[in-house]
Amino acid sequence: MSMMSGSERIISNLLATRTGQELSETRSWRIGSALSGIFREKGISNIDQLVCMLDEPDQAMLSQQVVEALLNNETYFFRDRAMFAHLADHIVPEIAERNAASRRLSILCAGCSTGQEAHSLAMTFLDQSARWQGWDVEIVGLDVSHSAIAAARAAVYSQFEVQRGLSVAQMLTHFRETPLGWEASAELQRMTQFSVHNLLMPIPGDPKFDLILCRNVLLYFDQDTRKRALSRLLRSLNPNGWLMLGAGETITDRDLPLEQSEAAVNLFRHTD
Repeated sequence: MSMMSGSERIISNLLATRTGQELSETRSWRIGSALSGIFREKGISNIDQLVCMLDEPDQAMLSQQVVEALLNNETYFFRDRAMFAHLADHIVPEIAERNAASRRLSILCAGCSTGQEAHSLAMTFLDQSARWQGWDVEIVGLDVSHSAIAAARAAVYSQFEVQRGLSVAQMLTHFRETPLGWEASAELQRMTQFSVHNLLMPIPGDPKFDLILCRNVLLYFDQDTRKRALSRLLRSLNPNGWLMLGAGETITDRDLPLEQSEAAVNLFRHTD
């Protein structure tokens, strides 16, 4: 296994400082390919040159570019269909029964990337519009990447992106084709809101959510950072609310007030 060079370690430390994400030795091969666009833009050819540029005064914009290029924004509509089906058939109805008096339901997508997860949830509610008549359903997406949040707010996706996870019927129902791509409907956009946010920091306004999705985000944190991020999220989760992680993720820390669902290894109820 090749070791990181000094310049690669400086870049890795920049990412960890800004986002908490660890770029391990086994993932260091990503650095060069992820930064290739910046190399072209700046007329340089390697990481050593980039590190020299970062060491110059007034390079905050370049630092942000580097961090954003290294973030893994992999996502698509209805990623892991079985998870969305379980939410729609079991978790959301249970929350709705508990919130029958307020007729309000609030969901957080932590690490929402370019918005497909949040828009997939919104489609799930819109496809059952009669059931949710008179309800206030709020879906909030947070991500540390400024460029990802800008794309989520624009809600315009390429042909490849809408075909990745959506049926033709869903495309035609919830999106319209424009010269720039497929734009999410006004109804979808009304149900979703997106903000730049680092999961290691308190969420402004101290909101409370009935369901938090944080899928395939904690994978990139070390153990201590993962616990800090989870503790932040739990402060924003209502009592008896639900936390869903990625398909291959689980929680080993028994000190956290979470009880694993019998139905899914990546689903936890807040026990406080």
